[in-house]
Amino acid sequence: PKMAAAGCVPVRVCHQDIVKFDLEIKAAVQVPPPASARLNAAVKEKFRHLRGRIQELEQMAREQDKESDKQALLREVENHKKQMLSNQAAWRKANLACKIAIDNSEKDQLLQGRDSLRQRKTTKESLAESASNITESLMGISRMMSQQVQQSEETVQTLANSSRTILEANEEFKSMSGTIQLGRKLITKYNRRELTDKLLIFLALALFLATVLYILKKRLFPFL
Repeated sequence: PKMAAAGCVPVRVCHQDIVKFDLEIKAAVQVPPPASARLNAAVKEKFRHLRGRIQELEQMAREQDKESDKQALLREVENHKKQMLSNQAAWRKANLACKIAIDNSEKDQLLQGRDSLRQRKTTKESLAESASNITESLMGISRMMSQQVQQSEETVQTLANSSRTILEANEEFKSMSGTIQLGRKLITKYNRRELTDKLLIFLALALFLATVLYILKKRLFPFL
C-alpha cells in the first residue's frame, strides 16, 4: 500500500511541521503586544507555512490507494484546518483586544490627564489580565492539539500494522495454495496408480482362471 511504502515518512514529517508552526503561533500570541506590525508579519508568515503543510498533507491523502487510508488522513486534514481557523480567530481576537485596550487607554489619558499615572497602571493590569486569560485559553488549545497529533500518529501506526498483516496473510495464502496444488497432484497420481493396480489384478485373476480351466480340462476331459 502506498502509505506503508512511500507515504508513511512524509505524512509524519507533515504532522511534525504542522505541530511546530501551530506551537510557534501560540507562543507568538503570548508575546505582548500582539498588535505590533513586526509580530503580525511574522505570524502571517507562520500561518502561510502552516497552510502549505496542511495542503501537502491533503494532497498525500488524496493519493492513497486504499480508501480507508485516504479517509483517515482526510479527517486529520480537516482537524488541522479547524485548528488553524481557531488559531487565526484567537490571533485576531488578541489583536483586537490589544487595540481596544490601547485606544481606551489613550482616550482615558486625554480625558483624565491628572489621573494619567493611575490610569496607565490600571490599563497595564487590564492588559496583563487579558494576556493571562488568552494565554490560558491558548495553552488549552495547545494541549488539545498535542492529543490530536498523538491520535494521528496512532492512526498512522495502526494503518501500517494493518498493511503488514494483510501482506502476511497474502503470503500465507500463497503458501497454502502451493500446498493444495501439491496435494491435488498427489491425489491424481494415486488415482492413476489405483487404476493401474486394479487392471493388473484383473489380468492376474483372468490368467489364474484360465489356468484353472485348462487344468480341469486336462483332468476331466483328457481325450479332448
